[in-house]
Amino acid sequence: MAEEAMVEAATEGGVPKKRGKLHFPTAITVLFIVMLFAAVLTWVVPAGEYSKLKYVADDDVFSITNADGTTEEQPATQETLAKLGISANVESYLDGSISKPTAIPGTYQRVEQNPQGVVEFLLAPINGVYESIDIILFVFLLGGCIGVLNHMGALTAAVAALSRVTRGREWLLIIVLTLIIVAGGTTFGLAEETIALYPILMPVFIAAGYDAMTCIAVIFMGSCVGTMYSTVNPFAIGVATKAAGISMAEGMSWRFVALAIGTVISLAYVMRYGHKVRLDPSKSVVYDFKERIEERWGQRGEAPEFTTPMKVSLAVFGVSFVVLVYGIVAHQWWFDYMTAVFLACSMILAFTCGLDEEVFMDEYIGGCGDLMSVALVVGVARAVNILLENGLISDTILYFFSGAIAGMSPVLFIIMMLVVYIILGFFINSSSGLAVLSVPIMAPLGGAVGVSKTAIISAYNYGLGLISYVTPTGLILASLAMVDVPFSRWFKFVTPLLVITVLLNALLLVAQVLV
Repeated sequence: MAEEAMVEAATEGGVPKKRGKLHFPTAITVLFIVMLFAAVLTWVVPAGEYSKLKYVADDDVFSITNADGTTEEQPATQETLAKLGISANVESYLDGSISKPTAIPGTYQRVEQNPQGVVEFLLAPINGVYESIDIILFVFLLGGCIGVLNHMGALTAAVAALSRVTRGREWLLIIVLTLIIVAGGTTFGLAEETIALYPILMPVFIAAGYDAMTCIAVIFMGSCVGTMYSTVNPFAIGVATKAAGISMAEGMSWRFVALAIGTVISLAYVMRYGHKVRLDPSKSVVYDFKERIEERWGQRGEAPEFTTPMKVSLAVFGVSFVVLVYGIVAHQWWFDYMTAVFLACSMILAFTCGLDEEVFMDEYIGGCGDLMSVALVVGVARAVNILLENGLISDTILYFFSGAIAGMSPVLFIIMMLVVYIILGFFINSSSGLAVLSVPIMAPLGGAVGVSKTAIISAYNYGLGLISYVTPTGLILASLAMVDVPFSRWFKFVTPLLVITVLLNALLLVAQVLV
């Protein structure tokens, strides 16, 4: 299929003549296609559910919801978990580390089919927006702040100053920023938060002679690599190890080795591409978008004087990110607190920017509107999961794959486990959600063929990380929407690295099993 819409006009007898090319669908269209696929699956895939266990703190009991809808209560003890075949430690439930319902091994049952029809299909994106409102508000308030800073010329002036400092050493941008983002991903699951970085870093990379894809790769790929090779990420490794009933320290050294290898390979890939583009811009996978991208993100004309109000306003914006990271790491903030940080930033900017109140509000609201497409992508992506969950087929997919790999040799088992988690990651694109649903099921299967729980967790991490590179239900479409780059160009750029990473992860898993 040809790619982006490129309508050319030619004059023939004074009448404009349009010639159109087939184009790759935009982000929202791609998501609606995936939604349609998910809805169709609810008609053809048998519905089924595992019994789920959840700790009720008020009553200090485990509440078990069976597939037929009946509920029962059991004492919140280690003996109850052992009887149910759940290897997690009871303390993980009591202290809230495992808060989502846990699938109980061996309890899968077929249930009445609940296909998602036209009404459910139409309601899914609406409910997706409702359920994603925390992220959407974060995006809007971030856009408002950026709109004000852009109107002031603060970002342009800062980029001009930074480009002077890094002249001749532009490659440092790729190395330093990638390592910082990888560190955030591997420690606290830095992912959705990176959306805030594109408006800041895109002008920097354009000024340094790189293209938009280099910036996207540094930010998005950096977060993917960090989360794929998580070391202490509480939302991935933390939940998964507790669901498996092992210490987070188990397998830690192996995770650091995998992180180092994965980071070096990804960094080398991006640096090689970026160097090639700086030498010859026509080598860029988004070369035909160069003029449009530079018009939006590049410096136009003389850089404005870097005034005191600009510096103060940028300092306020920068401190907001420091507070954000501190809150996420130290207090496990979610998007309500994160959004509150940028609400406070907005209020302070109103006094530091030096703009009239009316002008400030116009630019602020305009900045919010600039990120409307990103907000819609976030909400519609959630709709895919809603259709699968309401259609009661997520557990069926897990049950099918868990049965398909049972009883294999250890090496074949762990490779197939990687494949299974790549597929499951498409349907359940949540690190903590996938962990509590699948690890209690997969860990006993691994034990039966001599594969350790740490290897199962590595397969979970690698598979979910790999599919996050390209899955429309993940963060990639929202990231691309931020900079207005088509998914087809990203896919062209990332495919070679994706193949390399699949082979690398398979080798790491085999080595972990054999060692």
